Amino acid sequence: MSYTEFLNADPFDAARDAAAYIAEETGVDSHDVALVLGSGWGDAAELIGETTATLSASEIPGFTAPSVEGHVGTIRSVLTKEGKRALVLGARTHYYEGKGVRSVVHGVRTAAATGCKTLVLTNGCGGLNEDWAPGTPVLISDHINLTATSPLEGATFVDLTDLYSSRIRSLAREVDPSLDEGVYAQFTGPHYETPAEVQYAKRIGASLVGMSTALEAIAGRHAGMEVFGISLVTNLAAGISPVPLSHEEVLEAGQAAGPRISKLLAEIIAKL
Repeated sequence: MSYTEFLNADPFDAARDAAAYIAEETGVDSHDVALVLGSGWGDAAELIGETTATLSASEIPGFTAPSVEGHVGTIRSVLTKEGKRALVLGARTHYYEGKGVRSVVHGVRTAAATGCKTLVLTNGCGGLNEDWAPGTPVLISDHINLTATSPLEGATFVDLTDLYSSRIRSLAREVDPSLDEGVYAQFTGPHYETPAEVQYAKRIGASLVGMSTALEAIAGRHAGMEVFGISLVTNLAAGISPVPLSHEEVLEAGQAAGPRISKLLAEIIAKL
């Protein structure tokens, strides 16, 4: 399926086509949990279990290779130590890439079509709480969607009251009782937020800011999945940080925290 064909297709038919391709190429009829691994979280796939198949995202219907440094361009089928099947989505499409909301959530919808009942969303983000040093993992308790769009089309009304699973957050605290939680605000990007925008986000209740996750979470809820979100604070947000922001800083913080947060995520996945 070409990108033009994908844009013109029914998004759920496209997801089913992608799921059928994944099943054929991996030899796995159904998966249980989907993981979207953002900046700093990529090594978690190695700790979750045995990777039994790795697919290039660009070969799967509707997927494209990632355009952001720090993101891998593969989809993995992983057999966990507990006997479950995890679909690890390393190819994340961001809204700022200009490919449309359908592309942003195609991976989530594909995961649901493969049978996944649980969706784990991770990201690297800016922190508004000065107590959260770079490298701090924070559970997402809620989000604020500042993209001015939605993955849902037409009269599709979905309740988001308890979008981020309190059950899984409780499991995460069993692994690490020190985990804090916060509200994630998704901006469109690709530019970083201005100090005034950060203060606006803080005043409306956000404590984390980034360029992903919220749209994916909405699509996950619409697809009937239980959604869990966890952020890695890679830097203090603009106006709170004493130094200018850079993508290199994000990558460096992710690399430094990688082994620790990957182990944390693997232990949480083991409890699902």
